[in-house]
Amino acid sequence: MSDGDLGLSASVAIALGGMIGGGIYAVLGVVAGITMAATWAAFLLAGVVAVCAGYSYNALNALSDQRGGSVTFVQCYVGNSTLAGMVGWTLLFGYVGSMAMYAFAFAEFSVALGLPGSVAGLPTRPAVSVLAVAAFVALNLLGARTTGVAENVLVGLKLAILLAFGVLGLVYALEYGGAPLEFGVGRLATVGPIVAAAVSFVAFQGWQLLFYDQASIEDPVETIRTAVYISIPVAVLVYVLVGVVTVNLAPEALESHPHVALKDAASTMMSPYGLASAGAVALSVSALFSTGSAINATLFSAAHFAKGMLTDDLLPDDIGDADADGAPGRTVLLLGVVTAAFSAVGSLGAITSFASLSFIVVFGAMSYLAFRQRDAGEVSPLPPAVGAAGSALFFPLMLFNLYEREPNTFYTVLVVAAAVVAVELLYFERGYLEREIEQIERSANR
Repeated sequence: MSDGDLGLSASVAIALGGMIGGGIYAVLGVVAGITMAATWAAFLLAGVVAVCAGYSYNALNALSDQRGGSVTFVQCYVGNSTLAGMVGWTLLFGYVGSMAMYAFAFAEFSVALGLPGSVAGLPTRPAVSVLAVAAFVALNLLGARTTGVAENVLVGLKLAILLAFGVLGLVYALEYGGAPLEFGVGRLATVGPIVAAAVSFVAFQGWQLLFYDQASIEDPVETIRTAVYISIPVAVLVYVLVGVVTVNLAPEALESHPHVALKDAASTMMSPYGLASAGAVALSVSALFSTGSAINATLFSAAHFAKGMLTDDLLPDDIGDADADGAPGRTVLLLGVVTAAFSAVGSLGAITSFASLSFIVVFGAMSYLAFRQRDAGEVSPLPPAVGAAGSALFFPLMLFNLYEREPNTFYTVLVVAAAVVAVELLYFERGYLEREIEQIERSANR
């Protein structure tokens, strides 16, 4: 792709494609399980923090002489390769968690469409998740990717389907529901919507992929700025609309099988037209398409992001070849294997929480970096302050939610995080450690 190929519409499509579709199908059930009728408030709050993080990214990008994303910003404004590498590793774990989340939802909707729930006494869901990841790993190894025009069309279709779902759902609720819409106003004074907002944060991370493809974007600073400010509010609108409709039309489904409650809501809203089954099938097929394309797009972006880190010596050479034409094959395979394992053994709540934690850390750090630049140029201190404060609030609430709801996952996350940090420090500070060891050996030999 040559310089300046992508304009504003394509950039908005990329940003929305990273948020709309896979995210809502995967996280809605988890979020609604925490705060039910106030689900809309959780999405709104998460969207506010995401917009503030987006402002921070745009501010850092405008001030920097280098074009890039989180890792570049840390290198530029902090000058610490260890911190830059740790931010990059955290993002990669977030991408893995996102793909595992999409693969989980893909399998759930596959079962909802008619696949048996178990075969020979073994659950089908983990196997389907693994097979889905394997299929998209194979596609990426073959070099398949969506063209810019096709991406615009596909994102438009996903957006249209979800908007139609929301509008028809509201029509049904107002005309046939027989009861006023529930908005969970009584829950707004509790911590539930804030915890749910933190859990849903992973559904708002797709826009930052734009910062890693700036060489292909016309007038990247201004185009990305505008695309971010368009895409995040649109995603918030869709999530709020879908959340209100699903909570009001399928409350029992959210209790019994929350991961595919959208299907039940679609069936309910189409029942007056005699199309209940068709509505459920159409929504499920849309979910398969959306979550599948989300796996493919995230794997493609994550592999190229990792390639950039390999070039900067921020990942071991064994991970992949930085000089490879396109995404390094070993990198794609490694990301796929870790994603498949994660999707097979993790619960959707745990996977979603893990991915959201990763992006909360990175987005909060970038907001803090932008706040530090408040005296430079025209950087307003308020949005970065809100982004950093929101992330700082989300992080402990996320951990507390994991501890309360899935204590085993909570301890697993702590152990994994500690192990990852230890490996990162050993890798990035290996030169310092080698010098210290040599000094100790020389002292011992005297």
